[in-house]
Amino acid sequence: MSSPSSRSVTFRAEPGRPLQGRVRVPGDKSISHRSIMLGSLAEGVTEVSGFLEGEDSLATLNAFRAMGVTIERPGPGDVRIHGVGMQGLKAPAQALDLGNSGTSMRLMAGLMAGQTFDVTLIGDSSLSRRPMERVAKPLRLMGAVIDTADKGCPPMHIHGQARLKGIDYATPMASAQVKSCLLLAGLYAEGETRVTEPAPTRDHTERMLQGFGYSVQVNGLTCAVTGGGRLQATSIEVPADISSAAFFMVAASIIPSSDIVLEHVGVNPTRTGVIDILRLMGANIALENERVVGGEPVADIRVRAARLHGIDIPEHLVPLAIDEFPVLFVAAAVASGTTRLSGAEELRVKESDRIQVMADNLIAVGVKARATPDGMVIEGGPIGGGQVDSHGDHRIAMSFTVAAQLASGPITIADCANVATSFPGFVALASAAGMTVTEATA
Repeated sequence: MSSPSSRSVTFRAEPGRPLQGRVRVPGDKSISHRSIMLGSLAEGVTEVSGFLEGEDSLATLNAFRAMGVTIERPGPGDVRIHGVGMQGLKAPAQALDLGNSGTSMRLMAGLMAGQTFDVTLIGDSSLSRRPMERVAKPLRLMGAVIDTADKGCPPMHIHGQARLKGIDYATPMASAQVKSCLLLAGLYAEGETRVTEPAPTRDHTERMLQGFGYSVQVNGLTCAVTGGGRLQATSIEVPADISSAAFFMVAASIIPSSDIVLEHVGVNPTRTGVIDILRLMGANIALENERVVGGEPVADIRVRAARLHGIDIPEHLVPLAIDEFPVLFVAAAVASGTTRLSGAEELRVKESDRIQVMADNLIAVGVKARATPDGMVIEGGPIGGGQVDSHGDHRIAMSFTVAAQLASGPITIADCANVATSFPGFVALASAAGMTVTEATA
């Protein structure tokens, strides 16, 4: 398969019909990444179902194959990982290319810091502009030897043979990636590694470590691990990704007469900010068939069209919806009244500067939007047709596909190849549900 950077993909989207039926979006990306990492370091064979076969998750899979782990793919969404144990990874023959995946790079930095060999982590042009000092700095406090490029960006050169020591670290920002990186490094560190956050973030790493039999202490906003333990192989059923479901949740909320069920979606409480925010805006969202699968809460999400209104988004919900804000900005654009977001400066260092790119693109299709240093102010109203540029950001590309469903004319979205990183088959699934979107590839 060609890499996203080697081809040009453009979406053309225009008003569609009400969303109806039952839809299952691809597996959760966060859980898919972690299943490969922990399964590779476990003792025994780990079976994974529902694995996200997007380019980000496959970058993680291929990185561990390059370090000597046998990973089979017996069927769609199925992965079989022959774990090599905590000390069983081998030095890769060349740099590990993690493509567009910031999660892969930040979490693997923690694991690689504890290895006996040197490794270099590289990525595509977008990932090469993303900040890595936020993990490199605390890893150095643990004793890791790490070099980064200018401004703390990739490549990351991680030197082996470091003797890691546990630390007590308060993260300056709420970041599941920083927390997870340090907990994973803590598996190899002497003593206890404690991480305290300023606000809750997704807790998939803590849950999955416990699923592999590793003790994790959680007390409020602090979690801790003690180094020197072992991971035991297990079975993992990956739920559908709420970040991918969010595009359909917003579309069904804003397109009149829509009534859709999103099946088997992960509703981990550290990830449901998007539901809470949409409900505050007046959305009609119900959780059905709630259950726990492999330690993760799961539900079917029924969404029916509703009249949305603008709100001041509560800051405590920001970390719980950080990946969903591009499509939440679309919901705000068609809601009555004004929506204000603050406390979300993290959006400026995602795959793109999501605050500025979304504001520029919303303005380009006639929406009254104003970027602020840590958020945005959006006045709801009509959306016009036009051309926008996703800047290679998969979530922005899919968000404007949703926006076009209520636009006065078609919206053409440039630079959409990276949609394949998180949501392979998006165009086909969106079309089947009722949206009107086509893809052109050069």
